Amino acid sequence: MQSSDQHTIIVGGGVIGVCCAYYLAKRGSRVTVLERDQVGKAASFGNAGSITPDHPPINKPGRVRQALRSLFHPLSPLYVAPRPDPALARWLWMFRRACTERHLEHAMTAMAPLGRSSRGLFDELVETEKLSCHFCRDGYYEVYLTGQGWEAARKEAAMVSRFGFHPEVMAGGTLREREPALNDRIVGGVFHPEAASVNPYRFVLEMAHRAESYGAKFRTGHEVAALRTVDRRVCGVEMRSGEVVESGSVVLAGGAYSVPLLRKAGIYFPLQPAKGYHRDCIPAPSGGEILRHACVLGESMVFCTPMDGFVRFAGTLEFSGVNHEIRRSRLEQITKASARYMTTAASAVIQSEWCGLRPCLPDGLPAIGPLSQLPGLFVATGHAMMGLTLGPGTGKVVAECILDGSPGLDIGAFRPDRF
Repeated sequence: MQSSDQHTIIVGGGVIGVCCAYYLAKRGSRVTVLERDQVGKAASFGNAGSITPDHPPINKPGRVRQALRSLFHPLSPLYVAPRPDPALARWLWMFRRACTERHLEHAMTAMAPLGRSSRGLFDELVETEKLSCHFCRDGYYEVYLTGQGWEAARKEAAMVSRFGFHPEVMAGGTLREREPALNDRIVGGVFHPEAASVNPYRFVLEMAHRAESYGAKFRTGHEVAALRTVDRRVCGVEMRSGEVVESGSVVLAGGAYSVPLLRKAGIYFPLQPAKGYHRDCIPAPSGGEILRHACVLGESMVFCTPMDGFVRFAGTLEFSGVNHEIRRSRLEQITKASARYMTTAASAVIQSEWCGLRPCLPDGLPAIGPLSQLPGLFVATGHAMMGLTLGPGTGKVVAECILDGSPGLDIGAFRPDRF
């Protein structure tokens, strides 16, 4: 048994947990990261690699109507596997209530400052820590095949502009000049200059190494079975092996695997896992233009990100529970969709395939900060598709919550007990 009031345990070794460890350890805290598998091998491993600080949450006005048309279609970007699941039904009901203009304004007001802060931290980390993670500051292009899709994108660009971002609306011809891999079916799109891209797994590993250099300890293959409490205050964790590790504070950054620990502690937390897929493809030598810039294929919701000699095609939100079953038809749909937008996707050679679970809360906002019902516990999960983008920002504010009592940013909208 270990004991220290100054000791912080972080449950989860993905991008959020590793960033929390880095900022705590850099300020001199004693930190132990407990990871059930390997560092960065869960949702962070297969992330699209796009850092998108101006990206709105998944809750948007009209989203429910749009989703209902294809919700149970197995090849739609947003898919709910039909099954009796009261928790999912309640989540969907709460999600529907949050798809309003008022909530979108609330969400962007909260997310924009955290997104800008986190984007700046990427620059700072890559420069000061000399991270080798294929970091590119080139922005990304959101491209559309239909006038209807482009019009919706123009409206969204006008909306995010009000929050201090600078998206540029472009016609198809201009987009093809900027990115020759796009085909002539593209009618228009939006360029997001504040965005960047990175190899997410390399970023997590590099950040873990830097955290270790500041004294953080990583224990892999160690699954946490329960939070340890005394008088309703969290004072450590109990491992699946029976080992008890004591601490002054615990950060729950376990993504989709956070819910059972909270449930055992008597806390309701409406988080659902949303499965995402990726295919990494190597462009064929004679396949035409190679994709140079990160792109989002608007109607299909597929991210295409050039990395270390390959292109990652990533997307879909599949609500089918906690499992890692690859539905072949959904995976294949990612590259099939890409072929409608680009000249090279159809001839690319598949290098690897993957699926993982994104942690999603029904209001589209992450949960960051102390949990009032359990003093000593800090939550950092529920980032949905924004885990990589908000990783450094989340790590920094969690460290400030633990060490300073309050963060430098207003994170009131992210309170873990808001449900």
